[in-house]
Amino acid sequence: MNATENALGAVGGQSSGMLVNEVLFALAMLAFVALLVMERLKPYHRFTNKIAKESFFTNTTAFLFNNMILTFLRASSLFFVAQQFSSHGLLSGMENGPVKWLFSFVLFDLAIYLWHAASHHFEFLWRFHKIHHSDKSFNVSTGFRFHVFDLLLEIIYKCLFVILIGVEAYLVLAIEIVELFFVFFHHANISFDKEDAVSQIIITPALHRVHHSALRSEHDSNYGIVLAVWDKLFGTRKELVPKKIGLDIIEAENFLQLFFLAFITERHIRKLLQIIPKGKK
Repeated sequence: MNATENALGAVGGQSSGMLVNEVLFALAMLAFVALLVMERLKPYHRFTNKIAKESFFTNTTAFLFNNMILTFLRASSLFFVAQQFSSHGLLSGMENGPVKWLFSFVLFDLAIYLWHAASHHFEFLWRFHKIHHSDKSFNVSTGFRFHVFDLLLEIIYKCLFVILIGVEAYLVLAIEIVELFFVFFHHANISFDKEDAVSQIIITPALHRVHHSALRSEHDSNYGIVLAVWDKLFGTRKELVPKKIGLDIIEAENFLQLFFLAFITERHIRKLLQIIPKGKK
């Protein structure tokens, strides 16, 4: 095979890969709509109408704002970095096929687990990630509730990871879309038969609901996105039913409040509360 045939084969492979990514993204969006319908018809927990409406409106507004800024940046950044470094990383010497795809996915999922855990344990990262946890409800739209700086920092982290492992650009985007599907799935306000058994393999809504508990001792757990093995391996798995969802000290009724809350830490709020005199009982 000459150089021209090689180039044509590479272009054909990229075109096929992009088509697969488009199909996967469409399926992820369909899954979002299906989960939204399921949790409306048979929710695991019924939140008040006020909380449910504020949650959905704020989350979808955050998605629209973040989407305008970051969709092109995320896809183009990861795609460009993968194109430049796919022949240099840890997996670059492996033949492109199911085995490499599986290794890539497992390593990517581990990397996101580590990033998620770090977002809880480093104050600088937590100030942005806490916006995701500020939702007083727990529903599929909570998967949209992220601070734009949280997503930007994650893009940088993922780019560094892509350089480290060295995989083709279309595979990186495919893994991103699969992860997006699971973000929708484990935020859904639903339960189903045999969920305990399924949760031994993948992250389910019951496990991730603990991660959104109002108690820090409970929400500092279950960091996995897809595979349940990481929380088991690192001792961060918790199985319980949280009494309350969201962060008590954090309140946000709209997207603008959500954005600026990242710049006010819990420490600032506690200091302010100490200054304000308490009223008589």
